[in-house]
Amino acid sequence: MPTKPSHILGMNARYFYTKQNARAARKYGFSKLRTKQLLNENNIPTAKIYHVINNFDQLEELQWEQIPTPFVVKPASGSAGKGIIVINKKQEGQSVWLDNNKQHLTKEDLNLHVRNILDGEFSTWGSEFSAIIEEKISPHPKLGKIAFRGTPDVRVIIFNSIPVMAMLRVPTQKSNGRANLDQGALGLGIDIATGVTTYGLSGKKERITHLNNGKRKVNGIMIPFWKETLELAVRAADLAGYKFMGADLFISETGPLIVELNGFPGLSIQLANRAGLKKRLERVEGLEVHSPEHGVKIAQALFAEQFADKIKAERGIIIIPINPQVIVYGDNHHKDTVPAIVNTGRYRSAIAENVAEKLGLVDLEDLLWRQQEEIEGKVPVVEVKFKIKGKIIKTAMVVSKKLNRRSHDIELGRHDTEGFLIGEKE
Repeated sequence: MPTKPSHILGMNARYFYTKQNARAARKYGFSKLRTKQLLNENNIPTAKIYHVINNFDQLEELQWEQIPTPFVVKPASGSAGKGIIVINKKQEGQSVWLDNNKQHLTKEDLNLHVRNILDGEFSTWGSEFSAIIEEKISPHPKLGKIAFRGTPDVRVIIFNSIPVMAMLRVPTQKSNGRANLDQGALGLGIDIATGVTTYGLSGKKERITHLNNGKRKVNGIMIPFWKETLELAVRAADLAGYKFMGADLFISETGPLIVELNGFPGLSIQLANRAGLKKRLERVEGLEVHSPEHGVKIAQALFAEQFADKIKAERGIIIIPINPQVIVYGDNHHKDTVPAIVNTGRYRSAIAENVAEKLGLVDLEDLLWRQQEEIEGKVPVVEVKFKIKGKIIKTAMVVSKKLNRRSHDIELGRHDTEGFLIGEKE
């Protein structure tokens, strides 16, 4: 389904959201070093810093030979991947290092690059320039094999402590092994609910269907540690005081790590997902979020892609009657078969209050959110897992008292019947 222009967030409209960030939070987006210090103080995983070079005297004292390889040299206040050198290994017995492009760099080359950083050549913000030397994070094997030399990263957009959109950025030969769209990396949209990639973008404009070698489709790649990745992004946003931001994360073999926090995230993520940010931001504004886990649960209920289901299983067209029987799963492995009816007048499905309570689905301290209904006022919205025609669906349903008096216990809305063909009554 094409994205409506009214759903797209533009540069001017982005300001409405960035200005909601606390003034104190903005310093973290302008300084990678401050972000690192914040993360380390709060035990949030991030790459280990080996050295911070603030002036030429410190550079003169630096012993490059003693730095563990691989390592990364970057400006503390850079952006768009500018000024980053990735060193993969040191030549044995020599003061010579190999970078990501297998070029030989001497100690003089490395010193020159740091001097350029200290002179502000690669910095975007502020007037105090520093160089950071930190460990290089090796990617999770599943992600490393699709990248050209570098480490893929995940960009997650957070608003109101809820992840609203995400993409995987994949280094290419064109981007010189860097995960940066401006330099030619690939951007793959990610289904928030499952962590499965959906659509692809080369650079910032060209839509693609396959990765560089042409053998593998851009869709269907499962991001490891997906739930942990989303929760870590929200934790970092909350810790820094951001209402709206982009979190960049590496996924290693042991789990996700924060790379940096960006208070002015780029908007190409919408092209990679073929979806508009503005619409998603509007849907979560004002929702009450109790914890990062709660924020992720809301996101996975709101932004599940039907496309991801097609990737995971080629089912063909499933025909369901207008009055199907569905199996609803509750707490403690309880389940119940209940009558349902398809109601295309609804967007979100609804479940009878007595059934929801019987199955232990209503916990007033663990609701997704409350939704305004025309007749019933503000009602709870809960997470429900049900099976229909052999297909299991995890969704968010309105808890309705009026359905207690109906002959059916569930009304299936458009959100949960998309992809089915609706037939006659059984």
